[in-house]
Amino acid sequence: MIVYGDRRAREDPRDLARALLEDCHAASQLGASAEGQDARRRVLVAAGELAQGLVDHAFAARGEVDEAGPLERLAARLTTAAARAPVAGAAPAEVAGVVHEAMRAPLPEAVEVRVPEGYAYYALLPEAYADAVRRAGAGGPLVVVGLRSIGTGLAAVVAVAGGAAAPPVTLRPVGHPFARIVRPGPALARWLLDAPAAARFVIVDEGPGLSGSSLNGVADWLEDRGVAPERLLFVPHHEGDLGPQASPRHRERWARVARVAAAAPADFGLGLGAFEDLTGGRWRARLYPDERAWPAVDARQERVKLLAPDGDGGPRLFKFAGLGAYGDAALARARALEGLGLAPPALGLVRGFLVHPWLEGARPLGHARFDRRALVERVSDYLAAVARGLPRAPRVAGASPASLLDMARHNAGAALGADAAAALERWRERLPRLAAGLRPVATDGRLQACEWLVVPDGRLLKTDGVDHHAGHDLIGCQDVAWDVAGAAVELDLDPDERARVARAAGRRDEEVVAFHEDCYLAFQVGRCWLAARAAAPDEAARLEAAGRGYAARLARRLGAAAA
Repeated sequence: MIVYGDRRAREDPRDLARALLEDCHAASQLGASAEGQDARRRVLVAAGELAQGLVDHAFAARGEVDEAGPLERLAARLTTAAARAPVAGAAPAEVAGVVHEAMRAPLPEAVEVRVPEGYAYYALLPEAYADAVRRAGAGGPLVVVGLRSIGTGLAAVVAVAGGAAAPPVTLRPVGHPFARIVRPGPALARWLLDAPAAARFVIVDEGPGLSGSSLNGVADWLEDRGVAPERLLFVPHHEGDLGPQASPRHRERWARVARVAAAAPADFGLGLGAFEDLTGGRWRARLYPDERAWPAVDARQERVKLLAPDGDGGPRLFKFAGLGAYGDAALARARALEGLGLAPPALGLVRGFLVHPWLEGARPLGHARFDRRALVERVSDYLAAVARGLPRAPRVAGASPASLLDMARHNAGAALGADAAAALERWRERLPRLAAGLRPVATDGRLQACEWLVVPDGRLLKTDGVDHHAGHDLIGCQDVAWDVAGAAVELDLDPDERARVARAAGRRDEEVVAFHEDCYLAFQVGRCWLAARAAAPDEAARLEAAGRGYAARLARRLGAAAA
């Protein structure tokens, strides 16, 4: 099944440098306050993105070989200076100095910047990596190796916190996702292998994932060249074992080589005192009277959600929205929706967490009384706002119509057979005309009934609508027709209701909506199928049932089209 995508964008490094200087100035103005610490994290995130783009540009120019060249040395200085701000509380003046130097250097016209997923999606806090290496008490000289993308900045954090004498190096793992390798060039390889005999190699990344082959690919390279296993130290994001796709060699090494996880505190340093973790679908127990009514969730893709029972004005919900510019964009979108009366209030952004009041007594659609006409009107107003253009996360493109169709054909073929895939091919010749009128916006992508709350005064509010367009999937930003199709499917709109919502969103071309509805259903089939494979039995059953529902609806549509 095709579900996931890779977030990246081409940027002018001079624009990134100028934005980083603005971040440095803001952090300097805020000083040592909590807001100032958030600003210093933003500096680290932005510096890591600029450094990653520069180093990957050099890497690509050499034919996917990492080396110790001028761009790499500049990037290491930049990230090391940026790491001192959140780790040691230093003012970001040193970062600004390196940025000014970089702007005088010969820079590429454009670089490719990848979204640092841990900062954007997975509540990864850089300070946790500093704490981890301090706990490890590595001793002796350290050689810190970070894996790009996010390891660009994290390696600097570990080097600063661990007192490494040399700046960190970064490597880009390449090859099959379950069998990554690294390719240091001659000078970089010589520098790594000439490290003192007492030096310890600290390998830093946000994994491990399904295979752990990126972290272990560095260890393979080192061990194959005579570095003893006891000189290795892994600093991953979590304490878990390698995923099911790990090789026997990597699994055996993971069991015996030293590692220390950069696990954040239970409340992610928010200072909540008592709190309830609602992540992974646990929020359903608070909203649904009966577990049998729970909607299916993909726990792996859910943002961290924490409920603090005693805050100013009542209970507060903290939902991770992203560090740096990613969280800022989510806050701006939340406040725009609040201003339109379409979403709950946004109280602020702390450590990358959006803060909302917990709406006591609110219930999802289907579990509270509501007026159907009012629902259609509310959905119409919401999608009209989406179509006008709400703030979006940085560096988020979207799948092209051709990519959506390829995904739909693949997923439909896998779920329903070759005839279903062939029926979707009817869209191929129409794509140029359909694509000509599309305007990608920051679509919501999640219009399910559980995402709409009926509050005690009878109003309908859309929740959790700030960042699905920036999720770790293929879809990204799409024409509002994607959300019109999603609303039609998830809220079971009849033809008149569907037409009203489409008109409000400015989408009067029925063929455009029909194309997106086919693609939406095929995407949901794939999403449920993949999520079910990784879920516990009870959740897998819910996901499989949801997937069968989407597949049946798609089959009916494709059968009618074929007829």
